[in-house]
Amino acid sequence: MRFILATGNRDKVREVNEILAGLPFEVVPMREAGFAGEIEEDGATFEENALIKARAVHAVTGGFVMADDSGLAVDALDGAPGIYSARFAGPDATYPEKIAKLWELLRGVPEEARTAQFVCAIAVVRPDGTSFTVRGTCEGRIASEMRGQGGFGYDPVFYLPERGRTTAELDNDEKHAISHRGRALRLMVERLSAEGLHP
Repeated sequence: MRFILATGNRDKVREVNEILAGLPFEVVPMREAGFAGEIEEDGATFEENALIKARAVHAVTGGFVMADDSGLAVDALDGAPGIYSARFAGPDATYPEKIAKLWELLRGVPEEARTAQFVCAIAVVRPDGTSFTVRGTCEGRIASEMRGQGGFGYDPVFYLPERGRTTAELDNDEKHAISHRGRALRLMVERLSAEGLHP
């Protein structure tokens, strides 16, 4: 099954391919599928933004299109940065700069109160234009130092108390088994299988 992935993020393409390895999906990034436009993500939720991306690409390419919108929600910050996770420190900020801003906002908050979750909403638009969304989450805490070389984004400071490590310290198989994106993708596969599309 050919799936067009509505993203230009190479890390995301790689991770989706790793998680779906062994299934007969061919994941094609949107640029390779012929979508060259820009997409304004102006939804109020992860699900809305994922659908905006998937529908914009589907309008050009047709077929099955998958998009995800994901981010970090910190309880002590009332769910921020949330849907603004990629740009809350400015449009061109690096992830170390975003993490530095996160630490600044959490100054004085004890580590045990720095609970957070990674959220991933996936939207699928079918060839006929109908769609659905699923959501996966991963619970953790914001660490006070960066640890680990794996993953990307906020992984070096997303600490998993039950494992005693950050998500950047997990190997790929461990991470994909518990990650927000891994959980959301498995829910997507379950939904497609229930519809008779057996990937």
